[in-house]
Amino acid sequence: MSKIVVARRGAMLALLLSVLCLAACSPKYNWREVRGKDARFVVLLPDKPTTLTRDINLDGITVAMTMTAAEVDGVNFAVGYVDVADGTRAAAALNAMKTALIGNIHGSIKPATPGTAIELEALGHRNDSSDALLLLGHFETKGNRAYQVIVLGSEKAVIRDEAMTFFNSFKSN
Repeated sequence: MSKIVVARRGAMLALLLSVLCLAACSPKYNWREVRGKDARFVVLLPDKPTTLTRDINLDGITVAMTMTAAEVDGVNFAVGYVDVADGTRAAAALNAMKTALIGNIHGSIKPATPGTAIELEALGHRNDSSDALLLLGHFETKGNRAYQVIVLGSEKAVIRDEAMTFFNSFKSN
């Protein structure tokens, strides 16, 4: 073989390896620090987030819920919060949030792993699918505010290490 053919093959091989390396360096989970509206929390989300606010009813308490979320491969990572005018009702609002989430996936609670940031684990399904959905959640109140921090997706698609990165990064202000 001529030196030119060998050099071209070597260059093509080097280019191919470079492209493969760049593809391998392109993370599926592009973690970024996100601060909530009015900086009420900070969390790492795996992609560019979307935030929306809408009124919801939590066992007779109508509140505006703000949700900041990102999705990777059909798995949603979300932080939602509500402000309750009467701080003594924040715990009731939090329980209503849990109940509504489990009801939305027609789920049932299973024991969460002790000593983790996950306080709730539920398995369920969407109305139109038999694929198992996994809901992992952390819930807390701070003053008049109730927070839900959740990961929701196909049981097969949820990567627990990535979920733990998300949960462990959450800090309420």
